[in-house]
Amino acid sequence: MNIFQILLLAFSLSADAFAVSITTWLQEKKVKFHQSFSMSACFGFFQAIMPVIGFYFATLFLWVISGYDHWIAFILLAYIGGNMIYEWSKESNESDKVTNIFWLRSLLFLWIATSIDALAVGISLTATESSILLPAIIIGIITFIASFIGIEFGKKFWKHIWGHAEIIGWGILVIIGLKILIEHLYF
Repeated sequence: MNIFQILLLAFSLSADAFAVSITTWLQEKKVKFHQSFSMSACFGFFQAIMPVIGFYFATLFLWVISGYDHWIAFILLAYIGGNMIYEWSKESNESDKVTNIFWLRSLLFLWIATSIDALAVGISLTATESSILLPAIIIGIITFIASFIGIEFGKKFWKHIWGHAEIIGWGILVIIGLKILIEHLYF
């Protein structure tokens, strides 16, 4: 993958964290700077570490999956994208809302839930990358920035942008999955 593709991947993976960050303003009317920074840093950390875990887990079994890695990458990215669309399209339920977004238990759940797709991406990157370090760092930094912007802008603009980040993220994941599949099948 080149740097442009890694950036696209990072932006698509950060879409969930961005969307969750915007909703912080729906839960808490006054979020302090240190809360915004800490929450964003943790989103970035989890998004950076999960692809590394997935990448190294998959390399243990690379000899088994090397003939099918392009299909695995495509299916995983399409599945992640499909889940993003499903989550975006389903109605939000008032009973699903977290009462205090800054409880450690709530935050931990959000960090893990928004980074599961990064784990699958790490697995799929074994098909194209020899090292996961640069993609993981870029994914973490982009997610941190996206989360911080989401929290800061969410206060004023959430009604106008809610939902669009997930659609864009889905589209990017599907395009990257198709590209990996086409490269391995035809080139």
